[in-house]
Amino acid sequence: MPEAGAVATAEPAASESGGPKTFVRRFRPDQVGAVAIALIVVSVAWRAGLATRGWFSQDEFVIAAQALDARLDADFLLRTFNNHLMPGGLLTAWLMVRVAGFVSWPWVLMLAVGQAAVGVAVYRLLRDLLRPGWGLLVPLALFLFSPLTLEVSSLWLVGLLLLPVQLALVLAVRAQVWYVRTGRRRHLVMVVVWLLFGLLFDPKALLIAPLLFLLTLFLFTDGAPRRSVVTAVRRHWPVWLLLTALSGAYLAFYLTRPARALDQVTSAGQAFTFLGDLVGATVVPGLLGGPWRWTYAGDGPPLVDPYPVAMWLSWLVLAALVVVTVRRRRSAARAWLLLASYLGLVAVLFAVTRLGGALGPMVGTVPRFVADVVPVAAICVGVALFGLRDAGEQDGYVPRPLPGIPWALDSFAVGRAAIAVLVAVGLGTVWSTVTFGDNWSTKHGREYLATTQAELAAAPPDTVFLDTIVPDRVVAGYFWPDNLQSHFFRPAEHQPEFVEVAELPVTFDAEGRIRPVRIEGVKVLPGPVPDCGHLVESGRTTRIPLEVPVEEWPYVVEFGYLSSGDATVTLRLGEATREIPVRSGLNQLYFPLRGAGDAVEVTISTPDISLCTRLITVGRVVPAS
Repeated sequence: MPEAGAVATAEPAASESGGPKTFVRRFRPDQVGAVAIALIVVSVAWRAGLATRGWFSQDEFVIAAQALDARLDADFLLRTFNNHLMPGGLLTAWLMVRVAGFVSWPWVLMLAVGQAAVGVAVYRLLRDLLRPGWGLLVPLALFLFSPLTLEVSSLWLVGLLLLPVQLALVLAVRAQVWYVRTGRRRHLVMVVVWLLFGLLFDPKALLIAPLLFLLTLFLFTDGAPRRSVVTAVRRHWPVWLLLTALSGAYLAFYLTRPARALDQVTSAGQAFTFLGDLVGATVVPGLLGGPWRWTYAGDGPPLVDPYPVAMWLSWLVLAALVVVTVRRRRSAARAWLLLASYLGLVAVLFAVTRLGGALGPMVGTVPRFVADVVPVAAICVGVALFGLRDAGEQDGYVPRPLPGIPWALDSFAVGRAAIAVLVAVGLGTVWSTVTFGDNWSTKHGREYLATTQAELAAAPPDTVFLDTIVPDRVVAGYFWPDNLQSHFFRPAEHQPEFVEVAELPVTFDAEGRIRPVRIEGVKVLPGPVPDCGHLVESGRTTRIPLEVPVEEWPYVVEFGYLSSGDATVTLRLGEATREIPVRSGLNQLYFPLRGAGDAVEVTISTPDISLCTRLITVGRVVPAS
C-alpha cells in the first residue's frame, strides 16, 4: 500500500503539466456521473412509489401519538423509544407530526430526500475510493436497488432512524479515507462530526467507529495481521483516541437512560439459528437480488423468506465471486474480510440485545437490521472487483487462470458468467421489489382510519365514545396504553369525543364502523329482592357479589338501575371507586373502573333515595352486533 498522501500529492502535479488538455478534460461531460445520477433518480422515484402504496405501521402510530402529547424539551428528546436513543429522530417526528399528521406525502418526501442524499454520498465515496471507470456503477447499483433497504425507504420511522445512520456511515468513511491519505485535521474533524450526527438518530451508529478502524486496517495497511494492526494504530492514533472517547461518553450516557431490559440469548442453538438466518437467508440472498419471496407480517414490513434453491445458489455465486476476485486482485481478500468483520459486529450486537424476547426467532429475517451492511457491502464489492484508486500497480488486475483452463478460455468464461450473474441479480432485484410492494400495500391501519374518519364526519354532534383499544392488527396490545383509541386518533383530522361516564356511548368495530357499546365480561349474581334484584338504600352500602372474582385490570362497568330520584352513587371494586350521577327512573351508565375483587359495593350519598339493580357487568367494551 502507498504511504498516506501519495495520491494527493501526485495528482496535482500531473494536472499542472497538462495545460490545455487538463482544461478540456475538466469540462468534458462526465458520462459515468450522469448515469450515476440517473440511477439515483430512478431508485428514489421507484421507492417513493412503493412507499405510497403502504402507510403507517404499528410503531409509527405510537410515536406519532407520543409526539403530539409531548412538549419539545430535553425529557422528550433524550428519552428512549424501544431502547433507541434518538433525539434527532424524535425532533423530526415531533415537527413532522404537527405539520403532516396522517397525510402520507410529506413523509414519503422526507424519505425520498434522505435516500437521494445517501445515494449521492455513496457515489462520491465510490468515486474517491475506487479506480475510475464504468465499474463504479456496479457497487452503486448494488446499494441503490438492494431489496435489503426497501424497509428503510418505505416505513418512515425506520427511515428516520437508519437513513441518517447510513449517511453518517458513508460520509464518515469518506472523511476517514481522506484523513488516511492526507493526514489533514479537517478530515479528522469531519469523521467526528459525522459520527456525532449518526448518534443523534440511533445508537447503532456506534458501529461506525470500529468500521473505520477495520477499513483502515484492511484497505490502507500492508503486511501480516499483527504488523497491520500496529501500523494502523501508530499512524492514525489521533482518530482512534477521539472515536474511543466519544463512543465511551455516548455509551455511558445511554446506559443512564430508562429502558427495558435487554433480551438475553437462551441457548447456543438459538444463536446459531439467528446467525444462519441473518447471514444465510437475509444478507447473502439480499446482496444478490433476493430474497425473492417475503413473509407477511401484518401492517409492518414483511420478513425475508427466500426459496431454498435460490438461497443456496446465491451462496454458490458469492463463493465463486470471492474465489475469482481473490485470485485476480490482491486487495480483494482484505475487502471480503472487511465485509465479514462488519457483518460479525452487527450479528454480535443483535445477538446480545434482541434474541431472548418473544420476537427473537424472527430477528434474523428482519432486513432493516442489516440495512447499514449494504453500503459497506457496496464498498467491499467495489474494491474486490475494481481495486482501490490509490493502490498502485501492485494491486492491478492479475490474470490467474483456474487450474487446467487456458487463460483465454478462462477470461471468456468469466466474462460470460459475469454477464449472466448481473442479469440474474437484476431480474431478481426487480422481482423482490415488486413482491415487497404487493405485500407492503396491505395496510389494515390505513383502512381502519379511513373508515373511522368517514364515520365520524357523518356522526351526530352529540356522539360520545368510551375509550378502548384499537384492533391488534392496527396497534398491538403490547404497546398499551398507546393502543388506546384516545392515543391513536390524536393526529387524525376527525377525532372522537371520549367521556368518562355515558348513558348511550358508542365504539368502533374492527373495521372502523360506529356501533353501540356492549360490555363483555363478568356479571353480578341475581339479587334476593323480588322485582328489584339488589336493593340499594341511602345510608348503607350494598355488597353485590360477582359471578367470579376479577383480577386487577382497567375494566369498563355497565350499570343498569331503577332509581327513585336523582342522586350521587359511589361504586367500589376492590380498592377502586367511581362516583357517578344517577337519574330518576330506569337508566343505565357506562364508565371505566380499574380494580379487582369478587363483589361490587354500591353506596348512595343522597338521602332518601333508593334504587334497584339487576344489571352490573364488569368487563371490556365490544361493539354490539
